[in-house]
Amino acid sequence: MWAGMPIPSQQFLPTLPLVTDFAATHSSPQPSAAAGRFAPSPTSTLHLGNLRTALVAWLLARSSGRRFVVRIEDLDQARVAAAGNIASTQLRDLETLGIDWDGPVVRQSERRDLYADAVAGLDTYPCFCTRKEIAAAATAPNEADWRPYPGTCRTVTAPQREERATKRPPATRLASQVDSFEATDLARGHCRGRVDDLVLVRNDGTPAYNLAVVVDDGVQGVDQVVRARDLWSSAPRQSHLAALLGFETPTYAHTGLVTAPGGERLSKSAGAAGLTRLMTEGIDRNRIMAWLCRSLGLPEVSDPHDLIGSVALTPPSPPAVTASLDPASLDGPLGWWSDAVLSVDEL
Repeated sequence: MWAGMPIPSQQFLPTLPLVTDFAATHSSPQPSAAAGRFAPSPTSTLHLGNLRTALVAWLLARSSGRRFVVRIEDLDQARVAAAGNIASTQLRDLETLGIDWDGPVVRQSERRDLYADAVAGLDTYPCFCTRKEIAAAATAPNEADWRPYPGTCRTVTAPQREERATKRPPATRLASQVDSFEATDLARGHCRGRVDDLVLVRNDGTPAYNLAVVVDDGVQGVDQVVRARDLWSSAPRQSHLAALLGFETPTYAHTGLVTAPGGERLSKSAGAAGLTRLMTEGIDRNRIMAWLCRSLGLPEVSDPHDLIGSVALTPPSPPAVTASLDPASLDGPLGWWSDAVLSVDEL
């Protein structure tokens, strides 16, 4: 830990440092721990792109004999409070589509002690940089316009920390010993992407997303992470953190993105209003389910259970060798890895 000690210059080593014993003491005791998951943030209703990802996550888990868990990522309490009781609507929408899950719904806001235990076993340092300062000092953006943190606060001395702490509370960053790490995607194969000193705890004391999602996935036995492809660039950093905590790194399945015609973000008239609102406006649940199936190249069914074991969910053959991480859309046959365009006329 950083308190009272200068941080040495950053060195990128070919091997990982010793992992913590966090995984050994916190992993799921269930004999069949393998699981997939869906983990929405309760800050807005689930639009059809979210529901498409949820359906894929459920299908890939159920079709491979995995458990399926649902987690509410509600650490940003200000945004959660402003949104009202969205979480219950999100769960109801999943149930309306026929998506079920195993065990109780986990809420991140009830697991802060768990995240603190994880941070306590990692090599960290305080960071006083503002977003503006990081943007000015960071190198050119990498995948998905992400700018790696340049390590500005890593060599700050103890007296300098004390002086800066009088002006701004610090965030806590991981002192990474690697500059890249490999992640595996079902459709993209083995890819290597940039790793930096990611934030573990924000300067207001809130556990950061990258920390919480890795800890939760590891503890819940999630070894298959399904999410949209715009999050692909974070997979190497999260896989690296999982390894440091002693967890097996998960396999990812990054789904395509859903947009309105012309590549624009979904509007309320094109699927972003949420399932409940669309049904209130007279769009039948079965019509929505039919569009989701068509967009995934699957037979149109009203009950998603009818798809388990009866359809192929095999993605394009990924490269056999490790490639550079690329979050772009994938060509090839229509499937869960494909982008989709949704116009209101299709519902």
